[in-house]
Amino acid sequence: MSRRWFHPSVTGVEAEKLLLEKGFDGSFLARLSSSNPGAFTLSVRRNDEVTHIKIQNNGDFFDLYGGEKFATLSELVQFYMDNIGQLKEKNGQTIELKQPLICAEPTSERWFHGSISGIEAEKLLMRRGKNGSFLVRESQSKPGDYVLTVRTEEKVTHVMIRLQDNKFDIGGGVKFTSLSELIDYYKTNPMVEKCGTIVHLRQPFNATRITAIDIDARVEQLQRENISNFYGKGGFWEEFESLQQQECRHNFARNAGQKIENRNKNRYKNILPFDHTRVKLKDVDEIVPGAEYINANYIRHLMEYNVDTCEEATTNSSEKKSFESNVQDTVFSNKSTDGFTKTYIATQGCLPSTIQDFWNMIWQENIRVIVMTTKEVERGKRKCEKYWPDLNEQVTHGHAIVTNTSELTMIDYTLRELNLNWRNLGEKKIYHYHFQVWPDHGTPVNPGGVLNFLQDVNARQNEIRKLGINPPLCIHCSAGIGRTGTFIVIDMILDHIDREGMDCEIDIQRTIQMVRSQRSGMVQTEAQYKFVYLAVQHYIQTKLRRLQASQKTALAGREYTNINYVNK
Repeated sequence: MSRRWFHPSVTGVEAEKLLLEKGFDGSFLARLSSSNPGAFTLSVRRNDEVTHIKIQNNGDFFDLYGGEKFATLSELVQFYMDNIGQLKEKNGQTIELKQPLICAEPTSERWFHGSISGIEAEKLLMRRGKNGSFLVRESQSKPGDYVLTVRTEEKVTHVMIRLQDNKFDIGGGVKFTSLSELIDYYKTNPMVEKCGTIVHLRQPFNATRITAIDIDARVEQLQRENISNFYGKGGFWEEFESLQQQECRHNFARNAGQKIENRNKNRYKNILPFDHTRVKLKDVDEIVPGAEYINANYIRHLMEYNVDTCEEATTNSSEKKSFESNVQDTVFSNKSTDGFTKTYIATQGCLPSTIQDFWNMIWQENIRVIVMTTKEVERGKRKCEKYWPDLNEQVTHGHAIVTNTSELTMIDYTLRELNLNWRNLGEKKIYHYHFQVWPDHGTPVNPGGVLNFLQDVNARQNEIRKLGINPPLCIHCSAGIGRTGTFIVIDMILDHIDREGMDCEIDIQRTIQMVRSQRSGMVQTEAQYKFVYLAVQHYIQTKLRRLQASQKTALAGREYTNINYVNK
């Protein structure tokens, strides 16, 4: 979990000032104890007062001087956040930890990886680093201190960085006012281990994970790096290029799409679904070869997705089968940690010969919302066959009868209400959201329209969920990877922020890697990669404005009014 509630250098008086000025009832932070070296204090705002709770660290565990014992400070704080009523005053009054007061990162440098463990840092550097690659992380054994982790030849060295009296040092040496100054110094003045090994800091191993609320700083930094680097080879370009180098698409089986009988069902001959997550049609003539094939994949947020496991799977056939099996089990599972499973189906734009298969899939998967992100024709080329009828018209595609009962034209999209009848088994109402302002091979000028569109789509999905069904959301463009992948990744990250709060950690590059393990090439260009960042940034800015408006109207005794995303 993120430990941004830990403020290593504030005093009790400063903690009270911060909580009273920036927090609200239930806001809290943890800090070093000023009266007991080595111990900690939990400061909690309760209405207009601040309560300070001592946390003992005796070297074996953390506790509140009695009661539950924990291996780490993070586990202690998480326990009392999750278990309301467990934290009480002597008089029995409950103390609630509702919302952490965020502490600024000690540095905005991208070599800072926050609260990852030593084992995780070693794996990163040994798998993807080079000799001299380094990163800085928070110390898990000594909260308030940091660790410089460096790859030296075929091993990893960990150097403790102490923070004392607001100065950083590596054990009695030169003191620095910031982590950046310390790193810059040791880049030109190599350290020497006790065994005599010289430790060089040659290239930073940059992090892609951030805390959601820090999105502004990261976007600004990436944009600055894009401009300042020669030929723009930094920032967004660097992250996207790193993503491309870690691509798994050539290493997962796509046998079904390559079969002779299925080749003509693919809009683009080399853009094929992975076998381990592909949708298989059931209501088909099994005698006909390839009848169950459609170019579509199930996509889900894999909570336990491991980038290292994915990379191992690219070079080891047994690891690959295990990885594919695990992904398949997770994608097809109907369970999630919060009791809500959100599944997407990513597919290509219909060909004349695949329209019946498309409607077969829609009926089979009980889909009620279709998101189309391409025009039928772009730049003079057909991108998707028209698979729906005109308003008040009806068309038949094999066993599917589709009727268009309503069309509503919005600024950025058209909403159609369609009735689908399959084999005369009854009708299902299908909502067809046709987003028409996303340029081919580009991105919208501003993410506001996309966010408003996604908000409307999700509102409809939530209405359908209230009926007791939880169907996948079907999304397609032309190839079903670029714009489709961009929409899915944005939606996944926004869902994560809504569930976990503004203090949660997000990792756009890692999320795309996870989605690409289920369908090849999702989020296809650097421009789309950057657009994900800008959309998430716009969403968080709007969410903060809503929170501010909610607080103001609550104080005034008025009902909170919704705020839409702004098209700048």
